[in-house]
Amino acid sequence: MAGAGELPKPSYNARQYSGGRPSYPPQLFQFIASHTPSHLFAWDVGTGTGQAIPSLAGLYKNVVGTDVSAMQLECAPKLPNVKYIETPRILSVSDVEQKIAPESSIDLITIAQAMHWFDLPKFYEVVRWGLKKPNGIIAAWCYTTPQVNDEVDAVFWPFYKSFSGPGWEETTKVVDDKYQSIHFPFEPVDGLKDTGPFEFKAEKVMSLEEYFAYIRSWSAYNAAKEKGVEMLTDEAVERFKYAWMNDGKSDKVVKFPIYLRMGRIGDSE
Repeated sequence: MAGAGELPKPSYNARQYSGGRPSYPPQLFQFIASHTPSHLFAWDVGTGTGQAIPSLAGLYKNVVGTDVSAMQLECAPKLPNVKYIETPRILSVSDVEQKIAPESSIDLITIAQAMHWFDLPKFYEVVRWGLKKPNGIIAAWCYTTPQVNDEVDAVFWPFYKSFSGPGWEETTKVVDDKYQSIHFPFEPVDGLKDTGPFEFKAEKVMSLEEYFAYIRSWSAYNAAKEKGVEMLTDEAVERFKYAWMNDGKSDKVVKFPIYLRMGRIGDSE
């Protein structure tokens, strides 16, 4: 599911999306699970190609991943305790009840690198209806721009800032702000003083082509491509190549800072 109001990830780019995106560190899921009293059922919203699914499936008895894109879901990992469901772009409480889970039955709702696309008031209606009370948890995280080294990053930033398109500026601002400004009307989970953001870091060894695959998975890149505009011009590619090979190493550890917001429904709700 792309989530209530989320702009869907480009389905035609599903395998490229899966290969170009980082996986998430075990510490992220261990932190979330350590604050979830029950581990019976987790719902990953806007799961895409299921980057979060294997870790969730190892910690929760049953997992559902939803997305608006059937092609994205086809590329997601198939595991015995995981079910994938294609859902409407705008998801209602009725849809959740019919397709996903009964009221107040979900231990954990996760949203990995997607909530900045959601119609949040509508989505939060679904969250409040579905989460267990008072101990169900919502955990949403984003990762910001990749960090390679000074040379590559110096080429990346002007390139990144050159992008534009419907929703791009608004959503990237929320991500670049590390989800600090995103509307998140939940209370801190027991044992924590606030709802975050809590910082983690994903690392992925990438070649330059894999780094380009990450860039080509961006919604704004694909929107430009559909209009006949190639953002990775020959000139841009050459600048990246020169910076990438400056240290003589073809593979590099690319770091993606991750920022987690996590909370629960208030006792009065």
